[in-house]
Amino acid sequence: MEAMKRLALLALLLGTAFLLTACPLNPPPPPPPPASTCSPTSTGSLSTLALREPQGLGDFSAPHVPGELLLLPGGLAPQSLAARVQGVEVRRALEGGFLQVKVPPGQEEAKAKALLQAGARWVQPNYLYFPLYVPNDPLYPASPLDASRLQPYYQAIRLEAAWDLLGSLPFTPVVAVLDTAFNPTHPDLQASLLPGRNLTPDGLPPENLSPSPPPQGFAYGSGDADHGQGVAGLVAAVADNNEGIPGVGLNRVKVLPLKVFYWVSGSYSSTSAVLASAIRYAADQGAAVVNLSLGSPTPLDRVVQGALGYALSKGTLPVAASGNAGADGLYYPAAYPGVLAVGSAKLDGTRSDFSNCSTAPTDLVLAAAGNRNPSQTLWSLALGQNYPYYRTLGAYARWAGTSFAAPQASALAALYVAKYYARYGQGPGPDQIRLCLTRTASNGGRYDPQTGYGLLRADRVMTDPTYCFP
Repeated sequence: MEAMKRLALLALLLGTAFLLTACPLNPPPPPPPPASTCSPTSTGSLSTLALREPQGLGDFSAPHVPGELLLLPGGLAPQSLAARVQGVEVRRALEGGFLQVKVPPGQEEAKAKALLQAGARWVQPNYLYFPLYVPNDPLYPASPLDASRLQPYYQAIRLEAAWDLLGSLPFTPVVAVLDTAFNPTHPDLQASLLPGRNLTPDGLPPENLSPSPPPQGFAYGSGDADHGQGVAGLVAAVADNNEGIPGVGLNRVKVLPLKVFYWVSGSYSSTSAVLASAIRYAADQGAAVVNLSLGSPTPLDRVVQGALGYALSKGTLPVAASGNAGADGLYYPAAYPGVLAVGSAKLDGTRSDFSNCSTAPTDLVLAAAGNRNPSQTLWSLALGQNYPYYRTLGAYARWAGTSFAAPQASALAALYVAKYYARYGQGPGPDQIRLCLTRTASNGGRYDPQTGYGLLRADRVMTDPTYCFP
């Protein structure tokens, strides 16, 4: 009878607990994902797109050669067009009908507008291109011998191009990671971690971020407690230190580690009360972003909803994993209004087979974070320290799941906050961050049931003059 009671209690907890949404390298074989109910869409291919002659102005916020413009004359003779705008000198004709012209340095945009008014069809800067930054972390560069290297995953969201645009940032944003456990002494994360807090009632001190001791008769599964360290690593693992991996934040973002998972009557999970308390704590500490690589199918959690509303009112953006059921309908808290939901894409840009999608339009974007079949995994951190009741995966592990898409979006959001602050002297609000990341994603501002607004485009987040830097 006692055993039956325990089984019933465990089933109830598993039905309501907040579930981790990532997969370690060697989990038990999962059941096949349910058939997705999201409507597939045709994406076409680059080769089918017609090349249309441009009209208007280029983007003068991007790096370009001072004192030079490139233009389509629009049917006017080159010298005739130049004669209509003072200070413009034709240098040479380029292939494709373009002209390269000289203008006074610092007046590129003004002269471009004048040329457009004088009859030119298209005027743009002579843009600068750079070798993309590649950090020296050994698990980063792509390798045919190791398909889990991070470079292809980061390149999928154009992160290297965004890194080249960061420059000096006077403001260091904070991403609060609410998760399982953390090792503050890990050599690839130590410099990026702020003093964290254990917000669970597991009997350990508030400053102890170790995995919670399980009750007698229960034990961790492989990778369970390493999850939080892996999520934090993708946000802010130290770059250019010849160790492991670089985080998306490239040494410009700090992590506030908050332990919210513990053993609740035999289930390793979190609760409404603990999670809501942690969200409010993160907002009170001034976190720009709260990363929630966790989820539940239970929607009517007024306690957590209230905490999310509080965070938004304090200027903190919640970012949450969409869920790993491979079906239509986001898990919560990703589905709540005001939250940036993040699903996972394969390296070819299509939705991962485990990633939840949504036929109902919502603030959903994707980052490349693996696949189940065929298998794709990516490197991130593990705890790297064993405990009396838990043996870690090691210092690094291969992971896959929407849990590892969310921290990429969280760190990118934080970099955008820092870039915005550098330009305007103040940070953007949560609505502005969400607008920037969704509308610059790969679907061009259109919502798709399979992929939401599409893959994140970090390069556009750092430069877009319409949605990001209006």
